Amino acid sequence: MRETLKRRGWLAALGAAAAGLWGSWILAWPLAAAAAGPEARLTPAADLQAEARAAAHSGFPLVLMFSRQDCPYCITVRRDYLAPLTRIPRFKQVLVRQIDQDRDTPLRDFQGRPTTHAAFAASQGIRLVPVVSFHGPGGEAVAEAIVGARLPDFYQSYLENALTGQP
Repeated sequence: MRETLKRRGWLAALGAAAAGLWGSWILAWPLAAAAAGPEARLTPAADLQAEARAAAHSGFPLVLMFSRQDCPYCITVRRDYLAPLTRIPRFKQVLVRQIDQDRDTPLRDFQGRPTTHAAFAASQGIRLVPVVSFHGPGGEAVAEAIVGARLPDFYQSYLENALTGQP
């Protein structure tokens, strides 16, 4: 009988500890999710001609991110690299816009012609996303596009090199 009580005490203590850990996780999960922040949003492109000129006045190229709603790598690039970019003092004036490859959102292209996000992405040969491209005031590419999510350890360097004109 004494053995049974000892065993039950041990099992009860183990069960209580497990319940405490589970309960702590349940309470902490919303806090961890909030700390991670909501999915970063970028301003959708509307008038590439005007946006490219505005970007040129800031001394940087217009940064376009080609994305899809169902792309987890796009979320990572937006959240971890592009959205925080303007919080870096030397890149505060960088203009970043998003082109949604899977949407028919109205858009004016670099020549001022009406099109849509999906049609513009197709005209640029974008098939896989994410793609981050860099454009001068006339819409010309001024740096090599960053295709895919690449290596996380180097992505920030790829981005900064493209913005500053370094190879």
